[in-house]
This record gives sequence, structure tokens and C-alpha cells, in this order.
Amino acid sequence: MMKRTILLIVPVAVLSGCSGTRRASHIPPSIDRTAYIEQYKDLAIREMRRSGIPASITMAQALLESDNGNSRLAREANNHFGIKCHRDWQGRRIYHDDDARNECFRKYKTVYESYRDHSDFLRTGSRYRFLFNLSPGDYKAWAKGLKQAGYATHRHYDELLIRIIEENNLHLLDEGISVALENKPSGPVGQEQSMQEIPREEQYEFTVNLRSREVMQNNRIDYVIAEEGDTYPDLAREFDLMPWEIYRYNEIPRTAKPEPGQIVYLQPKRNRAEAGYETHVVLEGETMYGISQRYGIKLSRLYRMNGLEEGVEPEPGTELYLRVKSGIFGGLF
Repeated sequence: MMKRTILLIVPVAVLSGCSGTRRASHIPPSIDRTAYIEQYKDLAIREMRRSGIPASITMAQALLESDNGNSRLAREANNHFGIKCHRDWQGRRIYHDDDARNECFRKYKTVYESYRDHSDFLRTGSRYRFLFNLSPGDYKAWAKGLKQAGYATHRHYDELLIRIIEENNLHLLDEGISVALENKPSGPVGQEQSMQEIPREEQYEFTVNLRSREVMQNNRIDYVIAEEGDTYPDLAREFDLMPWEIYRYNEIPRTAKPEPGQIVYLQPKRNRAEAGYETHVVLEGETMYGISQRYGIKLSRLYRMNGLEEGVEPEPGTELYLRVKSGIFGGLF
């Protein structure tokens, strides 16, 4: 994360009512902490409902990492959490001096994308996995956990987050506060509104209601177990996914219905099984699809790894590769 000198109290910028030059008219006005919270708190709450990360923590990190939305990364790249590119980033990039010169940071189309990616970054990162065993209402434990996991280099990172939360009463965002997404007062001129970034069908008044259904992980992919009466569209709504996402992640037709006890993935499956699961011996009654769901592998990749045509079901006793045998397929997977 970005290393910087951080001020916990930011003065309100005084803006002139007119612009003296053409150049000055292109400089976006600064926003203060209160305005930032008012503008983006709905994104933090929405991500809490989707991911289980306390909204207070998300908001405090955004305020800290983006300098209340005034940093270069926030203004030019919509990056409000200082997340660097890392090896697996395939999106747009911006280069900025941080711990080293000209480091690569992620660039987003909207602030909403930054908030969503921040949640996914924590949910899928192995070093942050323990955080999700903490109570979503214990912001102090989350702050200390983020410091422990090395999210930022500042040695008092947890104290900074806790101070921001308590000075701004951000813990209220974690307590089921009703938040209206419509008819918000206008933010500063030139600052993109969080309201405009949320898909139209999701712009409604809601009350935070943390899910009681347990979200588990397999092959570093979030999943739930289907229950009696579940449908895929209902599960999509429960976990703030679009229906097409849940169909695609589970590689199923739109006519399919989940069976009680069935794994339902909430994120895309991977190209290979988790380390330690090298092969699988097919049992009587098992299908390639069932095996792909069991290990969290894309079905097409499972066929390809084993040199099988799609649609073919292997005989019981067949040994299937789950991670690609060393030297096979030229390391394509």
C-alpha cells in the first residue's frame, strides 16, 4: 500500500466562486473528510453486505489511503486504496512513486470498481484469510489484523484506522443504519458521485443485514452450500451478484436449479486445483462436472489438462490430473 505522511484532520478547502484562468478551471476542487464520507459511505456499506468486510474499516482505509479522495491515484486512477498491480493484475495501470520510483498501481474506470476490487483483494489474498474469522462488528480487531497482515508499511497503521473510525463515528455504518441512496446532496463540483457508479437496479434504500449463511473457501474461491428452496437468481441477489455471474461461475445453463448440499461458487473457478491435490481417481457415478466443482477447477481446463474431448466421461478408476503433470502441456496452465 502507499507510504505517505498522513494527516488525520484535513481542513476544508475554500473554493473560489470563479476561475481566473483556463488552466485553473481544470484543477478539481479538494474535498474534506466529511464530504468524502457522505459521498462514498454507501459503497462501503454495499461492500460490507457483499463481502463481510466492516464498512467502517473500508471507509477508514479509503480515507487514509486516498487522502480523503484528494491523492493523485484517487483523482487520476480512481484508486482509493493504494492497491499496486501485482503479478495477476490484467487491467489498466498508472505509475507513481511510492516505496520505489515509478511503481505500478491499479487504475479503475470508477470509484465503485476500486471499492469492489479492494474487497476482492482482501477476500482472495491468503495472508488476509484469517480476518474473515473475526467478528464483522469488531473494527479494532480488523484494524490490528490488517497491520499484522502487512497491508501497509506504517507501524501505527491500526491506530490510524481506529482513530479515523472513532473520530468520525464510522462504527455506525456497521450497525444496520438505514442509508438512502437517492436524493443525496450534491458533492463538490467535478467529483464523481458514488450514486452514479452503482447499477441502476441497485439504487434503493436498504438496511444493512449481514448474512447468516456461511461463506466458505475452496481453492481460494468463495462458495456456499445450497439449501432447500434456493434458486440461482435468489443466491445471486443474496450475495450482490448478477444472475449471469453465478451461472457463469458454476458453468451451468440458466434452466438449472441447485440441489440441497450442492456447492455454489460466488467467484470464478481456477485453472488448476489447490497445491497438494495433484490427481483424482474417478469413482463410480462421478462426472467431470462434479469433479470440477469439487476441486474448484474450470471444466474446460480439466478436460484440456487430461487430453479429453469435452462431453466425454472417464471410466471409473481413471486417474485425472488436477494441476498438470510436470513437463506436460508446456506449462500452459
